[in-house]
Amino acid sequence: MKMVLCAGVLATAALGAAGGADAEPKPGEQQPCELNKRITITVTARYLLYLPEGYEADAAKRWPLVLFLHGAGERGSDLEKVKAHGPPRLVAAGKEFPFILVSPQCPEDARWSTDTLGALLDDVRQRYRVDPDRVYVTGLSMGGYGTWAMAMAYPDRFAAIAPICGGGDTRRAARIRGVPAWVFHGGKDTVVPLQQSEEMVAALKAAGASEVKLTVYPDAGHDSWTMAYDDPALYEWLLGHRRRAPSGAAAPAPGS
Repeated sequence: MKMVLCAGVLATAALGAAGGADAEPKPGEQQPCELNKRITITVTARYLLYLPEGYEADAAKRWPLVLFLHGAGERGSDLEKVKAHGPPRLVAAGKEFPFILVSPQCPEDARWSTDTLGALLDDVRQRYRVDPDRVYVTGLSMGGYGTWAMAMAYPDRFAAIAPICGGGDTRRAARIRGVPAWVFHGGKDTVVPLQQSEEMVAALKAAGASEVKLTVYPDAGHDSWTMAYDDPALYEWLLGHRRRAPSGAAAPAPGS
């Protein structure tokens, strides 16, 4: 297994406010004004990187990429904690995957930042041979919430998503109605209620989602991720999707 521990990424953003007037404001009156300033921020992401067997054999081949987001218990500065669950745990145990696996670590007392994760994906795509039409995101608990948030922040970026025991903003479900989603939850989850996933699935269907399904493990508590990530069908399902063409045209079939 190959691993990259840390990468610094630069991102830029433009800030603006509605309105606009050149005249100086008069005392006692409200004057429309505008801010248009370019700022630069630095974001840092520490992560585990897994490159599949055969990556170096074919210099022309581009590979699928799976972004994995851990739960609240794995936050901090010790990357070994990221191996506790999900695909990183399986890789550490000797499992081989046919895709690039990126597993960042969220800092202590923080939540997943879509800006940082977006910059991380940009950096990995520049450094490694990633197929831009086969990028996926999945996560558990806090990472399940992060999965929904990433999809809504970048609805045209992912070919499919798999949030596990998380929840999202049902009001923004229409933004990702074109992104296939396989949702997992435990029927006896007392940490994140099953209702969180059910509401997201219902909102997607109401918005006209083309492909969304919910798997409930009736006897599982909060740990519904072990069964989900141990099931080869999850990875087959993810890799069976390609990002849909923005124009609405049909995307190439998997493997083409």
